[in-house]
Amino acid sequence: MATRGAKPKRSRTAKGNGARPAGDGLLERLEGKRVCICLGAGGVGKTTTSAAIALGLAARGKKVAVVTIDPAERLASALGLERLSGELTPIDPALLDEQGVGCEGELWAMMHDSKGTFDEIVERLARDEHEREEILANPIYRELSTAVAGSQELSAIAKLYELRHERDFDTIVLDTPPSRNAVDFLETPRRLLAFLEGRALRVFLSPGGLAARVFGRSTGIVFAIFARVTGVDMLGDLSTFFRSLSPILDGFGERTRGVNQLLRDPTTAFMIVTSPEPEPAREAPFLAERLAAAKMPLGGLIVNRVHFDGLGDRSVEQVRELLEPDLGERLAQRVAGNLADFDVLVRRDRETIARLAEQLSQPHPILVPHMDEEVRDLAGLAGVAESLFEGGRDPAARNGATGSSAARRRARALS
Repeated sequence: MATRGAKPKRSRTAKGNGARPAGDGLLERLEGKRVCICLGAGGVGKTTTSAAIALGLAARGKKVAVVTIDPAERLASALGLERLSGELTPIDPALLDEQGVGCEGELWAMMHDSKGTFDEIVERLARDEHEREEILANPIYRELSTAVAGSQELSAIAKLYELRHERDFDTIVLDTPPSRNAVDFLETPRRLLAFLEGRALRVFLSPGGLAARVFGRSTGIVFAIFARVTGVDMLGDLSTFFRSLSPILDGFGERTRGVNQLLRDPTTAFMIVTSPEPEPAREAPFLAERLAAAKMPLGGLIVNRVHFDGLGDRSVEQVRELLEPDLGERLAQRVAGNLADFDVLVRRDRETIARLAEQLSQPHPILVPHMDEEVRDLAGLAGVAESLFEGGRDPAARNGATGSSAARRRARALS
């Protein structure tokens, strides 16, 4: 494939104190992986990370799709789109060139649409138009396909199955709901299979006597009165829904089993995304434990929003004296004091990362520096991708090596 624009710059961090060992970077970890699933708490930059991973892989010659749950306009803007839709959309190479982002491969993006995904499955599996319309028009189906609880998880894995088996992407990067729902995401295929193969569904599919068998005679009478008063035949709609669904259940079950296997496939990698903040950092080991229990492959740990700019193992007075010839006494004093404040965060982040590395058995986590501004364009997203794929120093080494440059960055911010 022909090169479009300049290749992304390679940062020189492969050697030296604190450098990541060769072969232990994100690109190596994702080598041969067809699916990359990003898990993590809300508010840690997981969606931006997913998009940046996809851009980084595309920049290195891969055909990549990123599927996100985030409808924010800033993410669409960062990808050079007016809006993200439920249809896969290619990122225009001309936009990448305009912002100086080299891309040897292809980048596609979409925001997964829960109802749209369910509708597509029904349309694919229904035997004829009448069967399809009967399911799509059923009130119970409409509620289930748009319900907040569980719909994102189920639609995400359904879309993942489709893209993995029916499209020719080298890698699919999937953004997931926040980690409070991550367990539901991981458990959805197993639970759905248990339901599809269980006794409860057979009761619903059996003709006649549904109310009496499931709810008892007295409760059935209450539902009948409710239907006469409101005009809503809840049990009738429920019974009709399951009977109309019956012909496509085998196909749906086959897909669910395929997804269940895909989540455990060696070509799938789960990346836990977190930050050094206390709450997200506490959730990361929990997610790792759940992945291990479910026999799902952990591809690595990504820590976003890491503070590197501190005093660099110098005292405030030493930093002030170092900067004074270039900045003058007053600005040098302000910068030194500002760096002292940031140094508290640098030490916290360093300790948190060391603890996470031990807890998750990830001695070399991928570290992304804290940014003062949100990512709003492809150039900004490419900067995150650069940190993900080309970064490599641990906080201690990087802070010690860049103390003076950190001081100059803070000077520019304060002047």
